[in-house]
Amino acid sequence: MTSETDFIISCKDRVLSGHTISQGEAERLINVSDDSLHTLSDAANEITRKLCGNMVDVEALINAKKGKCQEDCSFCSQSAFFKTGIDTYKLLPPETIVQNAMLAKEDGVKSFCLVCAWRGPTEKDFEQISSIIEKINREVGIEVNCSLGFINEEMAIKLKKLGVKRYNHNLETPRSFFEKICTTHTYDDRMKTNLTVKKVGLELCCGGIIGMGETRMQRLELGLDLAGLEPEECPINMLVPQKGTPLELQTRLSISEILRTIAVFRFLMPKTILKIAGGREVYLINDQERVLLGGANGIITGGYLTIGGNKPTDDFQMISKIGLEA
Repeated sequence: MTSETDFIISCKDRVLSGHTISQGEAERLINVSDDSLHTLSDAANEITRKLCGNMVDVEALINAKKGKCQEDCSFCSQSAFFKTGIDTYKLLPPETIVQNAMLAKEDGVKSFCLVCAWRGPTEKDFEQISSIIEKINREVGIEVNCSLGFINEEMAIKLKKLGVKRYNHNLETPRSFFEKICTTHTYDDRMKTNLTVKKVGLELCCGGIIGMGETRMQRLELGLDLAGLEPEECPINMLVPQKGTPLELQTRLSISEILRTIAVFRFLMPKTILKIAGGREVYLINDQERVLLGGANGIITGGYLTIGGNKPTDDFQMISKIGLEA
């Protein structure tokens, strides 16, 4: 075996024995040669299977309030700062959201996430969302997750009482790169909401977007910060450049870069649901199976906030084809 192979296996064995790898070791892992990438992915898959089992977490979401967001996140076509030409709407009627939750359940999806494009909910918005969650609980009976932007402790406690399982609030990008992506709020603002979510006992869903111009080492920086939060779920999005946004001409990441990032994130977060999310259909196409056998163990199905996605039936077939369960 080569020294790189020996090193990858030694790190894998340490993780499987319940220990963590150091920042220096993580740096070495994410910088292994392309010749060792298959070994790295296989090691990440072994960690996933032994510590998380063969189950793939399949989630659907609804863009419950779309566009006209007052934040200037450079990747987002829903920002009011950019002329992207997307359709916009206020909070959808409860019946529409409940119907979508029912369709997701009928498709075999285990969880349903309510997402709203705003900085954070007003008191009135939050009351409406709370009422919708109660309606979904009563009429559908599917696991409900939320992504409502910045929330305070009182709101987080209310969501927990309503039976919300998991709250999503991504760090989006590394601290060292954040100001190039957003100026209307800070990295610490996002971190504060995540710590509030953990404080009240909600499960945390926190990830980011790769391929926005950050370096490989900055992607590792993000992974290290995420690992420090110990999220139950970590969605890894791949930037799909949107017309009218500052990143519309951003060069796409290579498949190998995506694979090494996800693999190393698995070493850093061995028991977390690593979910390949936005952009997987665009970037990975026929390589989605490689990612689910290279450290990832979750997907979002049926589409995202402003772009479409795979049909749930196609995703379930893909999962079954590679010998995993959903």
